[in-house]
Amino acid sequence: MHIVTAGLNHKTAPIKIREGLAISNGDLSDVLLSLKTLSAVEETMLLSTCNRVELYGATKDVDAAIKELRQFLIQRNPTIAPEQLTQHLYFLSDDDAVRHLFRVASSLDSMVMGEPQILGQFKDAMESAVSQGCTGVVLNKVLKKAISVAKKVRTDTPIGEQAVSVSYAAVELAKKFFQNLADHSVMLVGAGEMGELAGRHLVNHGVTRVMVTTRNFQRAVGFAKQFKGEPVAFETFRQEMLRADIVICSTGSSHPIITVQDMTDIMRERQNKPICIIDIAVPRDVEDGVRNIDDVYLFNIDDLQQIVTVNIEERQKAALTAEAIVHEEVAMMMGWMKTLETVPTIVALKKRAEGIRQVEVAKVLARLPDLSDAEREIVDGLASSIVNKLLHRPLVTLKEEAANANSTMYVDATRRLFSLDEEHSADK
Repeated sequence: MHIVTAGLNHKTAPIKIREGLAISNGDLSDVLLSLKTLSAVEETMLLSTCNRVELYGATKDVDAAIKELRQFLIQRNPTIAPEQLTQHLYFLSDDDAVRHLFRVASSLDSMVMGEPQILGQFKDAMESAVSQGCTGVVLNKVLKKAISVAKKVRTDTPIGEQAVSVSYAAVELAKKFFQNLADHSVMLVGAGEMGELAGRHLVNHGVTRVMVTTRNFQRAVGFAKQFKGEPVAFETFRQEMLRADIVICSTGSSHPIITVQDMTDIMRERQNKPICIIDIAVPRDVEDGVRNIDDVYLFNIDDLQQIVTVNIEERQKAALTAEAIVHEEVAMMMGWMKTLETVPTIVALKKRAEGIRQVEVAKVLARLPDLSDAEREIVDGLASSIVNKLLHRPLVTLKEEAANANSTMYVDATRRLFSLDEEHSADK
């Protein structure tokens, strides 16, 4: 049995092509049922995300399976010319397919390496395939191992620990100043995209008190609802900063909206209670001199980008360890796959030996009709013992060599020596 992979992703196809093949949750069941009709692909799973559409399968005929999977993907969107789509597709088999599958689940193949979402998407895709009866012993083994490898990568390496986006780096900064974010309040000044993302990340990390202000108060009201927060009039937000521990600015104003004098007055009223201001606006919302005020910790987008750059380098280092984990696990999985090749031969050899044993025991017992039941059992047991001892070494050797490169030689030799591919009567 072989593992195959077919598909496209963000590295091989633009969004226009990817969205043409993307499968919605509502269509997933029908698509999986269609995949079950493929004759050369005995087991299959479909993974469809915003960055990839991939098919994984187990097959006895790699070439036939890849041909069917290619045609299946082409037929998914007839508006894309086959030759145009094909240039964006990739097809992998055996260890390359297993390695790719493990890397996908471990987020090593993601647009943002180390992101956690892909593992959940992978699990959901597997559950859907299993529920539709699309998988079997082989693919289930590989998919479960992929999930296990992904967990090992996240446990044994720091690949998912460092922020690699400006908005998430803002959260990382805030956590350095305030260990328990749930005990502190946040003010979002402006409704910029990065400010919104930073706000979402903070809420996801436990922040429950959020104030929102924009020049348009109605927009602030709508924005605040997303965080179950409190809208604040733009004209009074500086006064409301007295209640904030973390301030994230992203207004896009052409000039600073928080001056040194503003913060001097605010800190006097705060009685120098520390405040963290994260200015991710360009141009900057906060005058740079504010960082010189005691107990004010000001960071701008360049500060955040430095964090992101360092963290990306750290993730790349972690990826080296993760790749080594994947390499080791692929080798073990391929060893297991190789053992599957010996199973039919072992079964056939045992069946042939048992058939001969039964025939020969019957002949002996027919010539010795006066034997008691106990004596008949002794004869039968003796024959079984002889057969088992004769087969022991061949069977052990087949199992030991199963994962090695020359396993096929042992399988072929066994089948030839014991005539397992020929029609023989048991007593011939």
